[in-house]
Amino acid sequence: MVSADGRSRRERRPGAHVSTLTGVTIDYRLPGALTDLDAVPSGLLEGLGTEPVDICAPVHALIIQPGDAEARGFPEHRLAENQIRPAAEVIARLQGLDSRSLAEFREPLLRVVGTCRHFAVLACALLRYRGIAARVRCGFATYFEHDRAVDHWIVEYRVADNRRWVRLDPEILGQKVVGNPDDLADGQFLSGCEAWMAYRRGAIDASRFGVHGTANWGPAEIRGNVVKDLAALNKVEMLPWDEWGRMTEAYDGETGPDYDSLLDEIADACASEDATAVASIYEHADLRVPDELVR
Repeated sequence: MVSADGRSRRERRPGAHVSTLTGVTIDYRLPGALTDLDAVPSGLLEGLGTEPVDICAPVHALIIQPGDAEARGFPEHRLAENQIRPAAEVIARLQGLDSRSLAEFREPLLRVVGTCRHFAVLACALLRYRGIAARVRCGFATYFEHDRAVDHWIVEYRVADNRRWVRLDPEILGQKVVGNPDDLADGQFLSGCEAWMAYRRGAIDASRFGVHGTANWGPAEIRGNVVKDLAALNKVEMLPWDEWGRMTEAYDGETGPDYDSLLDEIADACASEDATAVASIYEHADLRVPDELVR
């Protein structure tokens, strides 16, 4: 869950699943720019399991939410760790705090400050490191607050002989927030694209969808998560408050039917499970993440 950390989004604006399109390849077994662990010393990755749940199991003890870190008296410079994008940089910070393998349990002070996005991206990076098809999803969880769907990021993976994507919440794995964090049931998490489709057909109350601890609730939050979900499906897993294209206008209620129609196209592409369609629409000038944000 993306906790409020004293600075709102508005203040910080600034098996294989393979497809090829005009030189763009989506292979969820391989890392993207933000999940590449080639530079990570192999010793840090020793002891990780080989099955998806075992691989993801240590992640809940590697990241600490900003609110929890602040309550424990983390210094200001440590709180800024939630701005890190690449998984390899998260691991480098972890190494600086404790040089042991990531598989070793860490006390809170030895964890990196981050949001649910960081839990999901790190888990995804570790799964891809093991050659397992995995991808991050940006959307909304229904198990944190009663009758509300809270802005959240998870990871999903697919084994070679199973066509179903298994949704796993690495932040709460091993906890009692929900009974099945290793295999979330339908409706427990809605991706941004799924939430948008439900909103457009009148199946949900958009005012119940938003960001924990903030006033940011409603259709604008769903619009933002559609675009972030699309980027994540293209292996570009941005920070929850990153904005590009027309996202800022959408959050401010300054877009109209043309933009909503574009979001419909995104949602249709994501629902189709056609990687070519997912890669194709991501090339739209209003949707592709600028290179300077990824670097």
